[in-house]
Amino acid sequence: QVQLVESGGGLVQVGGSLRLSCAASGRTFSSYHMGWFRQAPGKERECVGSISWTGTTSYYADSVKGRFTISRDNAKNTVYLQMNRLEVADTAVYSCAAGTSRSRNPPSIYTAYNYWGQGTQVTVSS
Repeated sequence: QVQLVESGGGLVQVGGSLRLSCAASGRTFSSYHMGWFRQAPGKERECVGSISWTGTTSYYADSVKGRFTISRDNAKNTVYLQMNRLEVADTAVYSCAAGTSRSRNPPSIYTAYNYWGQGTQVTVSS
């Protein structure tokens, strides 16, 4: 089992940047695909990015391609989401998730993930 704790959320103006971190407990972090999801009020949960357990393959939602970057440091048991050129539409609760799937590519659907953090609020103001 793994426990996930997100940090780095907050209030930022349009065009600004934030870096989210997700710290994982346990000694098997490097064996999990990791994903960042977001959910805004009244909207479905969306995978904005995911990264393979090796760190060599990643996925991005079309809405964030070129603006967000997911990365991981297996030595620190941490996955990051660098968010640049933020838009009002990026406002949501962001959660990280760990998945035990052995697929080559990191999943982008929430049902493929087994463990979830509590989430961190990101608010982008105009």
